[in-house]
Amino acid sequence: MITDSTEIERDAIIETDICVAGAGVAGMIFAREFNNSDIDIVVLESGSKEPDEELSGLLNSAKNVGLPYSKLNDRRARAIGGSSHSWSVTLPDNSEGPRLRSLDKIDFEKRDWVPYSGWPITKADLDPYYKKAHALFEIGPYRYDAEYWLNKQDYSKLPLDDEVVETTVFHFARRETFIGKRMNELEKSENINVYINATAVNIHVNEEANQALYMIASDLNGKRFKVKARYFILAMGAVETPRLLLLSDGIMKNGVGNQNDLVGRFFMEHPHLKSGIFYPSDSKIFDRMDFYHMHMRDGVPIMGKLALAEGSIRKEKLLNFSAQLRSTPARELGKADKSFRHLAKAIKRLKIPDDMGHHVGTLFRNLDLMHYVLLRNILNGGKDRWYNEKYEYHGFEVIVMSEQTPDPESRLTLDQSRDRFGKNKINLNWKLNSQDIRSIIRSQEIIDRELRNSKLGKLDIELKDDSIPDHLTGGWHHMGTTRMSKDPKQGVVDKNCCIHGIPNLHVAGPSVFPTCGYANPVLTIAALSIRLADHLKHLFLKK
Repeated sequence: MITDSTEIERDAIIETDICVAGAGVAGMIFAREFNNSDIDIVVLESGSKEPDEELSGLLNSAKNVGLPYSKLNDRRARAIGGSSHSWSVTLPDNSEGPRLRSLDKIDFEKRDWVPYSGWPITKADLDPYYKKAHALFEIGPYRYDAEYWLNKQDYSKLPLDDEVVETTVFHFARRETFIGKRMNELEKSENINVYINATAVNIHVNEEANQALYMIASDLNGKRFKVKARYFILAMGAVETPRLLLLSDGIMKNGVGNQNDLVGRFFMEHPHLKSGIFYPSDSKIFDRMDFYHMHMRDGVPIMGKLALAEGSIRKEKLLNFSAQLRSTPARELGKADKSFRHLAKAIKRLKIPDDMGHHVGTLFRNLDLMHYVLLRNILNGGKDRWYNEKYEYHGFEVIVMSEQTPDPESRLTLDQSRDRFGKNKINLNWKLNSQDIRSIIRSQEIIDRELRNSKLGKLDIELKDDSIPDHLTGGWHHMGTTRMSKDPKQGVVDKNCCIHGIPNLHVAGPSVFPTCGYANPVLTIAALSIRLADHLKHLFLKK
């Protein structure tokens, strides 16, 4: 059921078995695992059923003191469904949704070339829950190997050495299907009560700081109420979860779970950037590229991408990396084509153009592309098949999504400014380092080498040094601020997402990631949330 907190009496006390703060992807998926059970669940959601820009502006605003980054009130919807309202990739049926993929086995491992790497769980521990997450999002089998999907229809992949560069697969879910079904489950549930317009503002622990006692929630008008529970789940994302912990400093002066000054540290994103163009060596290569565009397989939208094989990552000591190949007008080729035609017309007229030097220079800088220009303008009269008839483009823009090195100085801290509830706002200091950029460059160099060795073409790499490019962005993938660890001195939560030292306080969501791989975090968020629900079920069975 869904209850508006504005209807609750001031200072009311609600008692339940499990209290979940946040009804976003993590909170919804966790709660639904208890649907139709004898365990009572209260979910506190700051927003309502739909996102409200005014509410977001009031409560999500923050200062960015690090790398240029989008405003933190963007893509952080306070509503049932949370960030799922911002899933905006257009699918073949004109619906919208996220691209989904699990993390790789190597992402969970301790890697001596990646500082602070290593999860206290393995991918094998999550595999059963990844399978359940696939079913929940209705995205087909838990398979990312290209061969499986290629056998479904007459498609082909680039014939690269799979031991060096592999073709992997991303699946796409439908946003409205996910939100609609989850919302319907919550509305009909008899044991799950979602309180909307209820912002969690404090967690109270006992004097010994080893048990969470209750949570304080408030509506926008400042009317507060208390929720007592046997277990508490913080599922507010990698910004609001650490913020709430830091703000809850009544007993633990540095904030709940922050005895080792780790809450808010290790903020991670996936560096996104458009960097380089893949120029096929022959028109026939274009016929191999359909698999790398979004297309349907058994009713599921999928897309092939290039990624480094595990052997390459280990040999070169790199971060995990993927590249989308997106059809786009090749800028350099377009310039060369334009200059060639301009000079050809001038020669026919026996007139030297005033800007001849410019056009000659353009052609000289693009000598390696001149065979395309000649094919288009001479051999085929400007009407070569792959340019005009079937393919509108000459090349494929490379869109990088890479792993970030965990860094304790990349972090969230409390600011002196206050929000609507009088609570400190957040400062974000997102940091990348030279290893992050060098790894992207080297990954592209490996792909370029394999393309050339396979006589498929070349990859024109734009990045030349390890300075952070101005056009680098993130994907609104906030991760890592309450990281998982075996040792309390290395993280905030244990392998079961329980805050070290407080056995009835858990975290669900991307803030527990110790490392982030290159895959979007949504599927791993779902898998961890289902796993956490299983863990809580076992705890209830013991009592």
